[in-house]
Amino acid sequence: MYEKMILLIIQLLLVAVMLMMLTLVIRAYIVGKKPIFQRFGLGMIIGFFTDFGDTLGIGSFATTTAAFRATHYVNDDRKLPGTLNAMHAIPVIVEALFFITAVKVELMTLIPMTTAAVIGAYIGTHVTRKWHAPTVQRVMAGALLIAVIIMIVRMITTPGADNTMAVHGLHGWWLVLGVVFNLGIGILMTMGLGNYAPELIFFSLMGVNPAVAFPVMMLDAALIMPTTAWNVIKMDRVSWRGFAGVAIGGVLGVIVAAKFFTSMDVELLKKLIIGVSLWTVYGLLRDSFKINWKKVH
Repeated sequence: MYEKMILLIIQLLLVAVMLMMLTLVIRAYIVGKKPIFQRFGLGMIIGFFTDFGDTLGIGSFATTTAAFRATHYVNDDRKLPGTLNAMHAIPVIVEALFFITAVKVELMTLIPMTTAAVIGAYIGTHVTRKWHAPTVQRVMAGALLIAVIIMIVRMITTPGADNTMAVHGLHGWWLVLGVVFNLGIGILMTMGLGNYAPELIFFSLMGVNPAVAFPVMMLDAALIMPTTAWNVIKMDRVSWRGFAGVAIGGVLGVIVAAKFFTSMDVELLKKLIIGVSLWTVYGLLRDSFKINWKKVH
């Protein structure tokens, strides 16, 4: 009974955060005259496929970064990390509402780790606020490369697949380690590294079945992204063009994936994402050095 009440409070919190995000977007559109409906169709396609993959546990940052750069969706790479967090915030909250009660996870693991991740997001937005474009591009290239390596490791070794479903959380020093780990993940998410793959690996190494990690990682993302969005919007570090398309398409992608993902060839999808991500890493690094080359000459 106690756990059900806490989970209900968390769900109500998620709904409140979603309403806050909607208020921020509507205010930006009405008061700030931001172009949230520009390139709406393309945005819907990007949002649908990236958040579809996100719901499968693949993550959305790598695919969205690749799509944004291929279509020149975001004109300023300095705004890319903030835009990723802000545009995907609402779809990921929908994900969390779907999965928060799908698998049992101990509240004494869920709440401290999520709290640490949110604190990390607040710290991260202030650490990166004055970064120049080449710095952002190189950090995002590094984050994407780390994500690709983790994805390849997961494909080859499938860590944690044999871990028992009887373990529903972390205890003692392992929980302390989890809190510190999530603090770092919260910081790194503001720099463009998604949290899903690292958290799945972490829980697997701790002896927890990856399925148990889903509610934790989705709640983390559902609160990290709005925290980041709140800060980057105040700092004017968000590209608003097509915001509505990505968000609406993302919500549709989440709903479809939550209902029909069992028949998907996820491994083939992962291989495609790895290839696209590596090409995006190359593009980010090339552009970061190109900017510096122009300054020198």
